[in-house]
Amino acid sequence: MTESPAHSALWPAPTAPGAVDATVTVPGSKSVTNRGLVLAALSSEPGWLRRPLRSRDTLLMAQALRTMGVGIEETISSSSDPAGEPGGGEAWRVIPAGLRGPATVDVGNAGTVMRFLPPVATLADGPIRFDGDPRSYERPLGGVIDGLRALGARIDDDNRGALPMTVHGSGGLDGGRVEIDASSSSQFVSALLLSAPRFNQGVEVRHVGETLPSMPHIRMTVDMLRTAGAQVDTPESGGEPNVWRVTPGALLGRDLVVEPDLSNAQPFLAAALVTGGRVTIPDWPEHTTQPGDALREIFTEMGGSCELTEQGLTFTGSGRIHGIDIDLGEVGELTPGIAAVAALADSESVLRGVAHLRLHETDRLAALTKEINGLGGDVTETADGLRIRPRPLHGGVFHTYDDHRMATAGAIIGLAVDGVEVENVATTAKTLPDFPEMWTDMLSPAAATARRA
Repeated sequence: MTESPAHSALWPAPTAPGAVDATVTVPGSKSVTNRGLVLAALSSEPGWLRRPLRSRDTLLMAQALRTMGVGIEETISSSSDPAGEPGGGEAWRVIPAGLRGPATVDVGNAGTVMRFLPPVATLADGPIRFDGDPRSYERPLGGVIDGLRALGARIDDDNRGALPMTVHGSGGLDGGRVEIDASSSSQFVSALLLSAPRFNQGVEVRHVGETLPSMPHIRMTVDMLRTAGAQVDTPESGGEPNVWRVTPGALLGRDLVVEPDLSNAQPFLAAALVTGGRVTIPDWPEHTTQPGDALREIFTEMGGSCELTEQGLTFTGSGRIHGIDIDLGEVGELTPGIAAVAALADSESVLRGVAHLRLHETDRLAALTKEINGLGGDVTETADGLRIRPRPLHGGVFHTYDDHRMATAGAIIGLAVDGVEVENVATTAKTLPDFPEMWTDMLSPAAATARRA
């Protein structure tokens, strides 16, 4: 793990002047937006994504699909637009087309792009090259590559099992039964399932590894496939454990309204917990497959309370933060924010089940340990997580390693600790554009209102 030399700008993380009391509108879900784009691109008719997230990861996905021939029109609809959503907002119209190469896809450092699109590329007519940020070369991709080869795809990766690589699309893929080890990322399973309706035989994916992290994301993939008209058999629907079957067939163009990104709501809910204040997130869904929904229970156990109404979720801190012993295997992406809160708690925390975080945007376990301890904390790595013993913290530089969730973790600590400077806070644009301004507005609602006036 190395620090990011390219982005040395330091952002003084604001200290909370008191208990926060704010309403924060969180942009759309990255996970839903990028799955929705892939499914719409593979559909038999045009579809709409409304209130999509506009961030680096989603724009990379949209541009990648465009390079393969998919039409994506970005519009702003108004309440008077008959094609628009109630109240208006951004909408993307996705127009499927014959996928084609040659083309080059820039994945950046987006796991969804580097894993979801190689199966799509097998359906293209011609070669599709995949490349990305230096860190993307280090992230696991072998499960997707090996799985596609077993299903009949031709892929050149110089036997690295990683980027860069070229998928030689032949206009279709036989599909069928495949065994993969998705222990390092549930996205390996989702990647094969999303394109499976277009494979000649569909697909039967069998996970043969010891663990399978982030199951909510697989459930999200299955739910969205079914909404698009696909037939999917899963362990939850009476099938075999760790086996998913998708029947071949046409996907239907849909009009999808993207939910707020609940994982990106985490730092704002954490602010209520850390300051003993209150934060409302509008449009929080009553039922969802997003992992971020687990924050309601987790942060309540750590000392707050929440109320879900038609207006959204209101979370209220009690003025005290309690440590927690928890398995985060299904919701690993929440670990950095939980670790930041745990560093400010009144008792020890143990975060388990997240060994796979060593393979994310950075080695998140090593990064959290180094950065929190650099501020005076006492964090130790375990085989599959972190042990956090709260200590009085002091100011200092909190490095982010080009990882958006490290940046928001530093901001959370900065609420209670003077002098925290977050390096490269701009990396939050990966999934949460305008985070610094949103953070400042939360701490000063009056100033935010004046700015909008």
